[in-house]
Amino acid sequence: MSADYAAFLDAKTQLDGATGFAPDDLPSFLFPFQRFLTEWAIRQGRAAIFADCGLGKTPMQLVWADNIRRRTGKPVLIVTPLAVGFQTVGEAHKFGMEAVISRDGKPAGPITITNYERLHLFDRTDFGGMVCDESSAIKSFDGVHRALVTDFMRKMEYRLLCTATAAPNDFTELGTSSEALGFLDVEDMLGRFFVNDMDNKVQGMQQWRGQGRYTQWQGHRDVTTSGDGKRETVRSLFSPGWRFKGHAEDPFWRWVASWARATRKPSDLGFDDDGFLLPPLEHRLHIVQARTKPEGTLFELPAIGLSEERDELRRSLTERCETVAALVDHDQPAVVWCHLNAEGNLLAKMIPGAVQVAGSDSAEDKEARLLAFSRGEARVLITKPKIGAWGLNWQHCAHMTMFPSHSYEQYYQAVRRSWRFGQKRPVVVDLVTTEGGRAALENLERKEAQASRMFDRLVRHMGDAISHQRRVRHGEKLMEVPAWL
Repeated sequence: MSADYAAFLDAKTQLDGATGFAPDDLPSFLFPFQRFLTEWAIRQGRAAIFADCGLGKTPMQLVWADNIRRRTGKPVLIVTPLAVGFQTVGEAHKFGMEAVISRDGKPAGPITITNYERLHLFDRTDFGGMVCDESSAIKSFDGVHRALVTDFMRKMEYRLLCTATAAPNDFTELGTSSEALGFLDVEDMLGRFFVNDMDNKVQGMQQWRGQGRYTQWQGHRDVTTSGDGKRETVRSLFSPGWRFKGHAEDPFWRWVASWARATRKPSDLGFDDDGFLLPPLEHRLHIVQARTKPEGTLFELPAIGLSEERDELRRSLTERCETVAALVDHDQPAVVWCHLNAEGNLLAKMIPGAVQVAGSDSAEDKEARLLAFSRGEARVLITKPKIGAWGLNWQHCAHMTMFPSHSYEQYYQAVRRSWRFGQKRPVVVDLVTTEGGRAALENLERKEAQASRMFDRLVRHMGDAISHQRRVRHGEKLMEVPAWL
């Protein structure tokens, strides 16, 4: 096959070309694999770096932002979850770069940092580029905030998404990232590479007991109707039933590789893992039993289904919180993860000196309390994964407790606040649940195995795509090898 014809065929695939430039400066403080990823992202112009926790996404995005600033003559905006901005400023100062936090919507320095909650105050025309730190959190936003982020980036020439490995078994998360970068949106991605095995009219209904609400799957949109008849349509964060079209899997991963790089460790990119090995992670399971029995029963029955699981969690609230309070009764830092307001409020009463970050707190209060724990000013932090499990570096803490849920992503992000590259001690995770909660644990184990398998495939396909693009770029002869070889 000639080089010209190979290039012609490559142009016909669903790949998006680079719109960036050769970097002006790649500082020596970057590790070789970080230099590789940063240079690639600068040359791309619009790119995503999916790098696991502790692999140095912050220095990479700072160097990317500094190169964009030099190129455009405008400041670059980095948007982060709450309290992560202060970490980014600290990293910038450590590497001799100028980064300033802005809360009023105005550029505050050559690299301006704010959080997602304040993005609506800013004008995109003030900036030459934008970085979304912990970008996988975008899919957790409501429709209004998710649209705000996407719209803010839409007309920016230079864009970068950085997050720990995106959920590889959630294809719509990749679609959300692609849409934010200005490539295929979720609908186009699903329509081009996937087919839905489920009925397109009504693909299931889940009754939300006690709330007067139900959800219908319609295509890949989530239509929610409340008890008062009010109707709201939002894009689904996960669309069940989607599978690859015939022969579409390789083109899909080649397309993803045209705008994203993913790595769990340097060796995924062909580099040495020296200095990037994780310490041991220990899980300890604690099964507690509620003192009160279900109404109308003489003895405890195994919880079956989500409704009975929730009832068991409510009845065992005091017992579970007592167990957690006893587990963190020591003199070392600890994180207590919960999911319900009642859990957080009771734990705050039971654990002396603990700091609670609740959803009802103002953004300023949340940020201050998260920072207090990060700086060692508070020994025990109580919060929910959806509030504090994004982007924060807590290597000073090697102990956490958790009430398991069915969300693998929340579990993964929560654990990786402490169990990350740079942690020097074994990390202990105490899982406190009931007999009925075993179903959630089994579900987490299944999702973890599935995510690991899917990410292995993602890395492999990206490696193949990178090699393919390099061969085409350099005009090397491509040879078709028979399958039986």
